[in-house]
Amino acid sequence: MATLATLAFTATACGSSQPAAPAASAGASSSAPAVGGGTLVIWADPPRVKPLKPFADRFGAENGVTVEVKEISKDNQVTFLTASQQGSGPDIMIGAHDWIGNLVQNGAIDPVTLTEEQKASFSAKAVQAVTFDGQIYGAPYALENIALIRNTDLAPDAPATIEDMVEQGKALKKDGKVDEVLCIPVGQKGDAFHVYPIFASGGGALFGATPSGDPDPKQVLLGSEGSVKAFGKLKELGEKGDGALRTSLTNENYIVNFAGGKCAYLVSGPWAISEVKKAGVAYDISAVPPFEGGQAATPFVGVQTFFVASKGKNKALAQEFVANYVTNKDVAKALYEADPRPPALTAALEEVRASDPDAGKFLDAGKDGLPMPAIPEMAAIWEPFGIAENAVVKGGDAAKAATAAQKAIDGSLKN
Repeated sequence: MATLATLAFTATACGSSQPAAPAASAGASSSAPAVGGGTLVIWADPPRVKPLKPFADRFGAENGVTVEVKEISKDNQVTFLTASQQGSGPDIMIGAHDWIGNLVQNGAIDPVTLTEEQKASFSAKAVQAVTFDGQIYGAPYALENIALIRNTDLAPDAPATIEDMVEQGKALKKDGKVDEVLCIPVGQKGDAFHVYPIFASGGGALFGATPSGDPDPKQVLLGSEGSVKAFGKLKELGEKGDGALRTSLTNENYIVNFAGGKCAYLVSGPWAISEVKKAGVAYDISAVPPFEGGQAATPFVGVQTFFVASKGKNKALAQEFVANYVTNKDVAKALYEADPRPPALTAALEEVRASDPDAGKFLDAGKDGLPMPAIPEMAAIWEPFGIAENAVVKGGDAAKAATAAQKAIDGSLKN
């Protein structure tokens, strides 16, 4: 269940953007002495294979080893866990930081040793995201969060509140200029990832906190008073209310609709921008606005990460590559150019900001975001939350939906 839920998030967050050409130059240096012999195997998803290859080749040449970058394009976390258990996995795996709890629980990854200087070179939020039980489990290389992308021909100004956005969207629809008030995926199973900023602004929460500030799986809050209120807000935005949330909008069509001019507002992430640009839509990016008088509309923040496989055949070399090589600015920039998500490495981000303002705008929109909880118990949240969201969007009772979600999650976690 943990795997399925995490994959659901990854599919949602990563979208279907196509990789661009990698950087022409591929220079980086490693401080490790040449070790000679052996093979280092890296598993990556399609957008990262091509930009990684020149760096992998150079690292191999400098260390006298063969480096293989293998493309894994389906069920990456499941494939990695299965291969790890069978002893046929890679030395390095690339994936989302919220895999960490599940991977650690299954003994699939090792902590990564980063110096204080290295940790300070990353965004603090990125380091927070890859820290689990007090240890760092990976080198972060990219951050991602959703924001509000608006068609500036239809909506020149960023809305201050959700109410302002809905009012403008409804007015545009009434005038026949758009077909949808808001483009955000709901579908038949709900979409907790995209709706979470709105849910949070309405007073909703997933977990309480431990004394150390980590999410506490023994305190599930989907049935709390605040969450009931938030589900009520989603109902008001739903199909029997303002019509801003609709089950007919899915991950397959919501970006397409915005790119086609069928809505003025899109809630999505960096993965949507290539399609928006291709369509020639004039756009701007800002934070998802809050409800008037509500709490902050905090999005989830995801961090793409290099992991060291605990059952890899060349663990020392894997540690060297992850800790001292992929933390190089040139690697971070090449990965960004192939798949434009803001780099976690501050030096790379500063250069990217200069050439691509969108990266900075997305980061600004997520500056108060919540790192996706990496605890394994997060897996129990997705499906019940989605069912509750779908129910209220269709006009169902908020209290009943929230109570059912709480019961299902507590049952799954044996709380």
